Amino acid sequence: MDRLWDRDTDSTTVREIHEELARERDIAYTTVMSTMDNLHRKGWLARERAGKAYRYWPTLTREEHSARVMADALGAGGRADLVFSHFVELIGAEQSAGLRAALRGLAARRTPGLP
Repeated sequence: MDRLWDRDTDSTTVREIHEELARERDIAYTTVMSTMDNLHRKGWLARERAGKAYRYWPTLTREEHSARVMADALGAGGRADLVFSHFVELIGAEQSAGLRAALRGLAARRTPGLP
C-alpha cells in the first residue's frame, strides 16, 4: 500500500509497480498481480479496465487507513478512556499539539459559533 500511496499519479498498473519493485529485488510479476488483486477483493484498492490491464488506486488515503487502524485498536483495547490516556502519554509534543488542534477543529464543526 505504501507504494501506491507514495505515487505521484492517481492510479497505477501492476506492471508499473512490478518494475519499481524489480529494481530493488527479484519478484515475479504474478506475485505483484496476485497481491494487487487480493487487495482489490478486500476493498483496499479500486480498479478499472485499461485495455488488457487494470489501473488500480487506493480506496482510502494513508491517513484514513491509519484512523481506521486506530479506531480498531481503540475498540479492542479495553476501556477507551484508559486507552486514550496511555496513547497521549506515548505521543510526542508535536503530535499532542496536532491532536489538540484536531479536537478543537472537530468541536468547532459540531458546535457552530464557537471560536
